[in-house]
Amino acid sequence: MLEVPKRGFEKAEYERRLGKIQKLMFDEQMDAILLTTQVDIEYYTGFKTQFFESPTRPWFVLIPLDEKPKAIIPVIGESGMRDTWVEDIQTWTSPNPEDEGISLLTLNIKALMKRFKTLGIPQGHESNLRMPLGDYNKLISNLDGINIKDATKILRYVRYVKSPAEIEKIKYICDVASQGFEDLPSLLKVGESERANCQRFKNHLLSLGVDDFPYLISGSGQGGYGSIIMGPSERILENGDIFIIDTGCVFDSYFCDFDRNYAFGYASDEAKKAYEVVFKATDAGFDACKVGNTTSDVFNAMNKVMQEGGALSNSVGRLGHGLGMQLTEWPSNTINDNTKLEEGVVITLEPGMEYLEGKEMVHEENVLITNNGPVWLSRRASPELPIIV
Repeated sequence: MLEVPKRGFEKAEYERRLGKIQKLMFDEQMDAILLTTQVDIEYYTGFKTQFFESPTRPWFVLIPLDEKPKAIIPVIGESGMRDTWVEDIQTWTSPNPEDEGISLLTLNIKALMKRFKTLGIPQGHESNLRMPLGDYNKLISNLDGINIKDATKILRYVRYVKSPAEIEKIKYICDVASQGFEDLPSLLKVGESERANCQRFKNHLLSLGVDDFPYLISGSGQGGYGSIIMGPSERILENGDIFIIDTGCVFDSYFCDFDRNYAFGYASDEAKKAYEVVFKATDAGFDACKVGNTTSDVFNAMNKVMQEGGALSNSVGRLGHGLGMQLTEWPSNTINDNTKLEEGVVITLEPGMEYLEGKEMVHEENVLITNNGPVWLSRRASPELPIIV
């Protein structure tokens, strides 16, 4: 496996991110952007904590047009934020439902409205607001005379193109998970549940160097599975089953996301053919992963192979997506997304098809876009459906 990357980032990485978003903010005429989610806050500050699992306290970071980020956070997080490159850290004692940092946040926002009188807040597709809606309404009512503008487009674009340091982490977690999948056939056991088999896989991945498993699903069924988002379940695996495991493992906040399919004992001709079709579709998608092409070009390349291969339908709605600090990031590989591929972009290729009524076959790999052509980050799956005997 690859050498373990250094955890965290140098200060220059955060300075680069800040400079990039500030240039886009100037173009969009925003004086500041308000961040409230774990991923956005960590991306621009380096503040890493599991405490976001608690919904009790909101957290705020402001990205000014021409200054370093400002943190307005519960006092419980002050010492952790002091370990980042952020210097302006203001706190309040929380929980305090009567004023959960809103007064302090309001004062800071108003002080930054120097040029355009405009505050950016992510409002678009795949964004979310990690604060009570009542508090958000109170904040907006306090900002009379200040324009609110959607910052989704520029925030997601900065994260879309990965730096070499980010790519190193994604390469590593993909490599670790790939090794785990290559070892998996020796760990799978007929007569045990999906859950038991997946737990054994988790334990093995932990031994290889995975930090965590925010996402690990499975599905199984005689001759094929009907869902790729529900398991693992208590269903007992039997000969004749097709079994999928899809994992989103994490190393130092960065994800891999790919799956593998297995048959127990034997596989039907229909299942073997479906596997061959989605494998070839992945190859077609990979060939389309060229700088200047679009996510829709990638979708069309994969979809063409599946349609010619007899696909009855595609219930997933897209054939892959962006990848990084979230299991799924913008953009989506769809017929009308049309996002241009650039060097440093990481995406998944995920062709999926219904090949019999109620039976799906989904295949997924992770790919890096470079000026010299695409690069597999996940080690390529077997070209034929693996059969566990």
